[in-house]
Amino acid sequence: MIQDFTAQTKQLIDSLKSVCANYGLGNDGNEYKIITQTFLYKFMNDKFGYEVKRANPLLAQAKSWEAEIGGFTSSQYEMLLLRLSPDVPKLKREHFLSYLHNNQNREEFAKLFDDTLREISIFNNEIFSIKTDTGTKDTLFDELSTYIRDTSKRDAFCRALINPLVNFSFEGIFEQKFDFFATIFEYLIKDYNKDGGGKYAEYYTPHAVAKIMAAILVDKPVKNVTAYDPAAGTGSLLMNLAHAIGEDRVTLYSQDISQKSSGMLRLNLILNNLVASIHNVIEGNTLVSPYHKDGNHLKTFDFIVSNPPFKLDFSDFRGDLDSKQNHERFFAGIPKTPNKDKDKMAIYLVFIQHIIYSLSAKGKAAVVVPTGFLTAQSGIEKKIREKLVHAKMLRGVVSMPSNIFATTGTNVSILFLDKANTSGNIVLMDASKLGETVKDGKNQKTVLSADEEQRIIRTFNLHQPSDDFCVAVSYEQIQAKNYSFSAGQYFDVKIEYTDLTPKQFAQKMDGFKKNLDSLFEESKQLEKEIKKQLGGLNYE
Repeated sequence: MIQDFTAQTKQLIDSLKSVCANYGLGNDGNEYKIITQTFLYKFMNDKFGYEVKRANPLLAQAKSWEAEIGGFTSSQYEMLLLRLSPDVPKLKREHFLSYLHNNQNREEFAKLFDDTLREISIFNNEIFSIKTDTGTKDTLFDELSTYIRDTSKRDAFCRALINPLVNFSFEGIFEQKFDFFATIFEYLIKDYNKDGGGKYAEYYTPHAVAKIMAAILVDKPVKNVTAYDPAAGTGSLLMNLAHAIGEDRVTLYSQDISQKSSGMLRLNLILNNLVASIHNVIEGNTLVSPYHKDGNHLKTFDFIVSNPPFKLDFSDFRGDLDSKQNHERFFAGIPKTPNKDKDKMAIYLVFIQHIIYSLSAKGKAAVVVPTGFLTAQSGIEKKIREKLVHAKMLRGVVSMPSNIFATTGTNVSILFLDKANTSGNIVLMDASKLGETVKDGKNQKTVLSADEEQRIIRTFNLHQPSDDFCVAVSYEQIQAKNYSFSAGQYFDVKIEYTDLTPKQFAQKMDGFKKNLDSLFEESKQLEKEIKKQLGGLNYE
């Protein structure tokens, strides 16, 4: 049944993409808004119907809940809305999909369509709007018809968007959990979350990496905790973490400079029943203007996950970071602005310092870093590693296989922090040899099997040493190795010995000598041939 719903949902998404293509908006910069917002409108309409039927059994028994509600008085309808949970989208009767479908032949249908979406945004503004770092609210829906330049085609375009929605319903899948909606969300945004998006490109964190980060961070039950991602993107890391903790046991916080990613994160929260955290989604520059605060101080969090951009030209706001008021937050310093190749500035080092500063007293974090960070012998990288050792807040490292991200050739590792790990027993793991290489479009990527994912998680959480795979070390051992976090430097070097009799030893040595004599003779012959060839060369 779930497979059928998955296939039907993907078919709906494909139908909406086909509508956009037919009206000249395929691969247009605004296509993702049309697809995701139309999808969201349908999801909210069905979610509302699902919830009002739970609140009023008579509606559940009716042939058409929309028609039955049409007979309610205004006060009855108002009472029905009051019985709904605060995180359920609220709709007026003229917002229903059935109302739009029944009125699609009206003149200026595009205006009715746009007005409906705008009114839903206003009606649900307090719950579903996200904010910028200056406090400006970004509402749920745009006026989608305006993306069609030819005004004479707008009515037909909006009718074409409505029609695929009518014969589909989400109601049968609202009881499904994270795994289902994660698959749907990935399919929904797969064409709109590329690494070619200009300066602030969005890299989608592979599901295996997100799952491993969450499963290692949440190694025992917790409740009433906070979780934060300072470079949240579309929220895949936060969703996996919330699922591992329990959606009703965690409050999520995020910030990201990308408008597109912040909008997609909001959709992700709605799909995964985390509406209560939407007001904590902030669009803005985390490093320059961190939004989440307790009074005059930056807010600290129980869990932090992040896959920050590794390299980025941030020379235009570097001076704002390298200020006296930021010296405590950026204790190891800010990467200098190079004379050329500014786009290679290591911005991830600034994010790591912000994450360390944002951890609560017993907070935990998991951060994706370039593997080169683990062994750099000088500079900001080493200063950060020294801080993690001296402050005794390192839990471990997992070095991932190459090409785990299909969009970048950079080898990555996951850095795990834990302020409560004062005694040591730090896990260093080299998982670089795991996985299978597969083709992903024009790129190669490495995919971990489910068993390999579990091996990483289980071995790490149980602190199980394994030859050439995993070691558990102390802070003192790391300090003695010049603060290296690379597992390979702590593996035992094993020398295998084979017992030989004197006769066997003599035979082996004789074989080596004969082989060497043969190589020497071959060398002499080559020397003669080279001299002969050189002697035959003429000036002409």
